[in-house]
Amino acid sequence: MFTTAIFVRKLVGLKMMKHLVLTLTWMLWLSLCGRCISQVQPRLPPGQQVPCFFIFGDSLVDNGNNNGILTLARANYRPYGIDFPGGATGRFTNGRTYVDALAQLLGFPRYIPPHSRARGLDLLRGANYASGAAGIRDETGSNLGAHTSMNDQVANFGDTVQQLRRFFRGDNDSLSSYLGKCLFFSGMGSNDYLNNYFMPDFYSTSSDFTVKAFASALLQDYSRQLSQLYSLGARKVIVTAVGQIGCIPYQLARFHGNSTRCNEKINNAILLFNSGLKKMVQNFNGGQLPGAKFVFLDFYLSSSDLSSNGASFGFDVIDKGCCGVGKNNGQITCLPMQQPCENRQKYLFWDAFHPTEVANILLAKASYSSQSYTYPINIQQLATQ
Repeated sequence: MFTTAIFVRKLVGLKMMKHLVLTLTWMLWLSLCGRCISQVQPRLPPGQQVPCFFIFGDSLVDNGNNNGILTLARANYRPYGIDFPGGATGRFTNGRTYVDALAQLLGFPRYIPPHSRARGLDLLRGANYASGAAGIRDETGSNLGAHTSMNDQVANFGDTVQQLRRFFRGDNDSLSSYLGKCLFFSGMGSNDYLNNYFMPDFYSTSSDFTVKAFASALLQDYSRQLSQLYSLGARKVIVTAVGQIGCIPYQLARFHGNSTRCNEKINNAILLFNSGLKKMVQNFNGGQLPGAKFVFLDFYLSSSDLSSNGASFGFDVIDKGCCGVGKNNGQITCLPMQQPCENRQKYLFWDAFHPTEVANILLAKASYSSQSYTYPINIQQLATQ
């Protein structure tokens, strides 16, 4: 016994040993209590408003799921994560993502783990299924390599529900009650435009669909996916609009050089999708999904406000990435070991596509406690209902 303990400590290290002991203690408790977890649900840490947080999306919220797959959409190298305590974890920004900041506002003592590393009892507090380059459509983002599409993310959550069912000893009512108190976040659609519809050299969708028809097809697929999440237990759901991606450094560099004028062709296409998405949320809340509470988070309006009124939010630079290559630092994302800008808190964008940590924090705070960008209620109200 003693020799085995020494071996395990050397193998996994002291920190992992503590985690192993904690996990074994929980497993022993579960085996002794039998069905008790189905009768008395886990107590929340002080200040934590919901028991768990499940996240679906793309590189705006990916926290490491793409690290182990063959893709160009990866961020597990410096300077990504330069301001994050864990370094380059796979987050596509310099520090915290929007959902990292939101999880802190919700009172979670630790960040929600990526699905690729979430195991056992970790799943009781949630998981992040997001994948860089992912979209609503399966083929979206394939020009960059492998990824986990929204369909696959929903399927992965289905696997998680099966694992959670074992913790609840097959008591589906208690599991449903538990998941009904959790918060779900879904941010999809950006890549369906950036890395699909408006990339005709790789995809035929712009020939197969008009802009209006493509938005309608996306919404039909997305409605089905969100309904599947509902059938798996999601009841409190945040759904984000696509941001003003016609104004990101990538688009400014590609179409307008150093001009600050946006690509309105893309923005107008996105507005069609966003308008339909808000109506979808209204329908879900209006009885289409009984008992569900959906919140529409208007990332288009919030990103427009940040870029149009950058100075009032503390930003000096709103049209260039803090790191990257080419015009506006927008032609290529941050290169490995590239030296980023020093005054990162003054930049709206971290690279060609993604906001800085400070922008993510501003958006999280605004959507959490006010209704400037949320409909019909804010996220704090959703969490506490």
